[in-house]
Amino acid sequence: MKTTFFIITIIVSLFSPVYASKNITEKDVKQALNELDMELSRSRTYVAARQSRIDSISALVDNIPAGSADQLPLLMELGNAYHGYLSDSAKVIYERGEQVARMNNVRDYEIRFMLKKLVNMTLTGFGPEAAQTFQTISTENMPDSLKVDVFSAGRQLYDYQASFYSSLSESSKEWQAKSIDMLRKLLEILPDSSEEHALRESEFLWATGHSSEAKIMLDEYLPKASDHPVLEAIAANIMAQIHKSHDNNNGQLYYLAKSAAADIRNATRETVSLHELGAAMFENGDLDRAHKYLNAALSDAVECNASMRMLQASGALPVIAEAHRSQEARARLWTSMIIVIMGILLFCLMMTSLRLRAEMRRMKELQEGLATANRIKEMYISQFLNLCTNYMDKLNQFCKIAERKISTGKADELYKLITSGRFAEEQSEEFYDTFDRAFLHIYPDFVNEVNQLLRPEEKIELEEGELLNTDLRILAFMRLGVDDSTRIAQVLNYSVHTIYAYRNRLRNRALNRDSLENDVMKIGHLGI
Repeated sequence: MKTTFFIITIIVSLFSPVYASKNITEKDVKQALNELDMELSRSRTYVAARQSRIDSISALVDNIPAGSADQLPLLMELGNAYHGYLSDSAKVIYERGEQVARMNNVRDYEIRFMLKKLVNMTLTGFGPEAAQTFQTISTENMPDSLKVDVFSAGRQLYDYQASFYSSLSESSKEWQAKSIDMLRKLLEILPDSSEEHALRESEFLWATGHSSEAKIMLDEYLPKASDHPVLEAIAANIMAQIHKSHDNNNGQLYYLAKSAAADIRNATRETVSLHELGAAMFENGDLDRAHKYLNAALSDAVECNASMRMLQASGALPVIAEAHRSQEARARLWTSMIIVIMGILLFCLMMTSLRLRAEMRRMKELQEGLATANRIKEMYISQFLNLCTNYMDKLNQFCKIAERKISTGKADELYKLITSGRFAEEQSEEFYDTFDRAFLHIYPDFVNEVNQLLRPEEKIELEEGELLNTDLRILAFMRLGVDDSTRIAQVLNYSVHTIYAYRNRLRNRALNRDSLENDVMKIGHLGI
C-alpha cells in the first residue's frame, strides 16, 4: 500500500504543477490574516479554557491517594496539558509522575514520563543534557507501543536542538539528521492507518527533500486535521516551509497564519509559526502586523518560560527595531514638513501684522485683525495636525504640544524640543522595556555575571527602577550575537562613534581587557 502511494505521488508530481491543488491568492492570504487577528483577540478566552481544563485534572489527581499508581494516567494528562503552556509546571508534573511510576514499579510509565521530561528540558534550554540522557535509553526488548513514544520524543528533542542551533548550519544539520533518523524509525512501527502516520510521513518526505510528495500528502491531510489544533499547527507549518522553498510568498503567509491560529486556539504558548509570520510580514512591508505578531510571540514565550523560543523571538528583535526606525524616519520627515509649513504661516502672520501696523486706523481694528489672524492660524494648524494624525498615530501628543507652543508664541521652545531628540527617546522606551524584560528573563543573572568580569571599583550600579543601562544593553546585544557596532547604534539610537566609545570604555573597566567580549558570550551558555 505504501509503495503504491509513493508511485502515484511521484507520477502526479511529474505531470502536474506543484501547487495545482490550491492556487492561493492575495485574497486568501488577507482572509487568513484577518482570521488570525480575530483569534489573537480571543486568546485570553482560549487560555482561560486551557487553565480550566488543567484545574479540573489537578482536582482529579488530588482526589487519589498520593503515590498511588492510579494517579499515573491523570498525571500524564496533566503534564501534557501544561506542556507548551507552562514549561516549569510541566517539568514538575513529569518528574512527579516519574517518581510515582518508579515507586510502583510501573516501568512503561516511568519511561514515558522521563521522555516527556527530556523533551520539556530541551524546550527550556537544557538540550545537551536531555540529549545525553536520551541516548542512554535502549529500545531492545521494548514493546512497539513504547518504542513509538521513544522515537517520537527523540524526533521532537532533536528537532528542537536543530532549531536552537539554526544560526550554526553544521550543528543544526547534525541534529536534524538525528531527528530524521528518529522519524524514520517511528514510521517503521506506526500503524499505516493512524492519523499520526500520515503527518509524520509527510514530514519525513519534506525533511528528505521530497517536497512535492509531501505537499500532496498534506493537501489531503490538512482538511482532516481541523479538529486537532496541535496536529493542524504542525502540518500547516510544514506546508508553509514547502511553499517558502518554492518562493511562493502567498502560500507561505497563508499556511503560517493557519498554523499560528491553530496554536492560539489550543492556547499553545510554545510556538514558532507566529514569530516566523511576523518576520515574513516585515519583509512584505506590513510593519503593524509584524510588530504585533513578534511581540505576541515573544510575550507567549516569556509566559511559557520556553527559553529556546525566547531566544528565537529575541533574534527577531532587530526586525522590530528596524520597524521602529522606519516609523521614526517617517516621523522626522513629517516633523520637518510641519516646521516648514509653520514657518510659512508665521511669515504670513508677520506680513499681516506689518500691514495692519501700516494702516494704523484704529486700535480696535488692529485687535480685530490680530484676532482674525489668530483664528486663521488656529484653523490651519488644526488642518495640518489632522492630516499628520491620519499617517502617524504616534505624533498625536507631539502635535498637541506644537499647537500649544505656537499658539502662545513660544516657537523657540518648540524648536528646542524638536532638536533635543526627546521624541526619538520616548518612541524607544517601549522597545527598551520589552527588550530589557525579555532579555533578563532569559539571562536573569546577567548583571551580576557582567560585574564579575569588571574590576571591583568599576562594577555597574543600576539606578532604582532601572533594569538595564546603555552599557548593559550593548553587552546584551553582543550576547545575542549582534556584534556589529553599526547595528547596535541603529537599535539604541546612538551614533556609531558613541557605541565605539562605550565598548572601549567597557574594555578598560574589565579584569581582562582582551577577552571581555568572548567572556560575555559565555554568560548563561547552558543555563538559559
